[in-house]
Amino acid sequence: MANTRSAKKAIRQIERRADVNRARRSRMRTFVRKLEEAIASGDKDAAATAFVKAESEIARSALKGIIHRNTAARKVARLSRRVKAMSA
Repeated sequence: MANTRSAKKAIRQIERRADVNRARRSRMRTFVRKLEEAIASGDKDAAATAFVKAESEIARSALKGIIHRNTAARKVARLSRRVKAMSA
């Protein structure tokens, strides 16, 4: 248990940041899920639109430190490959 005022404050800050990070991670996953649904349905236009939004959200998550930038790049590359395979 935290004993000092600064440690107690740090705990409050960590809880707030965790809530924000949880919301951002959830938002990113939602956009990725929408893209995967568009890919599964076979709708090329919807998939392309969803990819742009998902890519933006993944990049924002990496920028905010929710996920590592290499993880973000890997996710975008894999999703991009799946979207491109639809048009081929």
